[in-house]
Amino acid sequence: MLNEDLTSSYEHEFSTIKNRMNFQQLKIVRETVKQNLNLTDVGKILCTTQSGISKGLKDFENELGIEIFVRTGKRLTGLTQAGRELVIVIDKLLNDAENIKRISQQFSHREKGNLTIATTHTQARYVLPEIIKRFVLDYPDVHLSLHQGSPKEIAELLVSGDADIGIATEALANVPELISFPCFDWEHGIVVPNQHPLLAYPNLTLDCLAEFPIITYHPSFTGRSQVDTAFKEVGLTPDIVITAMDTDVIKTYVELGLGVGVISSLAFNAKRDTTLSLIPAGHLFGKNYTRVAFKRGIFLRDYAHGFIQRLAPEIDFKNLEIIL
Repeated sequence: MLNEDLTSSYEHEFSTIKNRMNFQQLKIVRETVKQNLNLTDVGKILCTTQSGISKGLKDFENELGIEIFVRTGKRLTGLTQAGRELVIVIDKLLNDAENIKRISQQFSHREKGNLTIATTHTQARYVLPEIIKRFVLDYPDVHLSLHQGSPKEIAELLVSGDADIGIATEALANVPELISFPCFDWEHGIVVPNQHPLLAYPNLTLDCLAEFPIITYHPSFTGRSQVDTAFKEVGLTPDIVITAMDTDVIKTYVELGLGVGVISSLAFNAKRDTTLSLIPAGHLFGKNYTRVAFKRGIFLRDYAHGFIQRLAPEIDFKNLEIIL
């Protein structure tokens, strides 16, 4: 009898909270966290006033009987312990609501929709064109958006739900909110002007390379960690004079004679880069693995599966539980 009374009490309390909550309140909380507690930005995104956002948050806290945010005066300064736990649940609820919409669209408009890909410049410029060409021909009614950014920005776009699929070499494997798979491997190469002295070395070593100023990727990009590790392991400190996020920028400054470039060998095209030569450097820096990723718990439409499988044919979605 006591257990039945407790169960009835819990069910009544849950029903009361559920009836009070609405998706707009949940969206306000999640967006406030995404926008680093800047209520002006939250208001712009949700098309309401800052005062309306502030009141909505306070009303929601009063309904739940807890404080979600830490305040200094009227300013939000952080999340409470309850708030940190609550935003995890809110994110899951909103993801599940979006999954319901995606599932309904999957069966009502199987090959129509939108697909947002987030990737680095190197992938977008040198790896994806043929894949995207085939995808567009196979799915003419899917609108594809391509966002370029750093690996960290790509991961953030996936976690926030602003991108469906991410492709990068760095960062994606270390984000717990993401599921990622290696899709291909590649090696670095040394790009130099034609007739450069390094072309005369029969067996290029790190010692030889360290004699020249180096132009390469920003530390967060395109296997840069492999480059740094290789030099560190042999006790060398290379003279890295310029770093860039864009392989074409690196090649431009190499053409100007400002240094030798360490780039992804995928980004060199002998027919186009006629003023430059590429020296293979896999023996110096090892293999790098580009990964494809998507957010854990998100239902992927069939055409999203199609895109991933054009990039990584070995991934078998029939034997993979996508909603995890």
